[in-house]
Amino acid sequence: QVQLVESGGGLVQAGGSLRLSCAASGSTSTVNVMGWYRQTPGKQRELVATITRIRGNTNYADSVKGRFTISRDSAKNTVYLQMNSLKPEDTASYYCNAKNWNLDNYWGQGTQVTVSS
Repeated sequence: QVQLVESGGGLVQAGGSLRLSCAASGSTSTVNVMGWYRQTPGKQRELVATITRIRGNTNYADSVKGRFTISRDSAKNTVYLQMNSLKPEDTASYYCNAKNWNLDNYWGQGTQVTVSS
């Protein structure tokens, strides 16, 4: 089992920045990929960015490329999402995700990001 705890959401004006953190605990050595997803009411959860635990390979949704950066601190078992140039359409609940080598999915409780225009 892997437990994920997010922090760092909040309210920000358009053009501003926020940094989300996701601390993993439990069977972290089994994790292959960690990432961030987001969801708004009535819509499916969508991928924002992912990073592989060992090599640090990253992947981004087209909508956030050039604005968001995912990174990891392996010693702290923590993944970060630096969000710059935020837009109102980035408003969503953001969820941390971890996948292990068996493709089991683990989710955090979510953190709200609200971008005002």
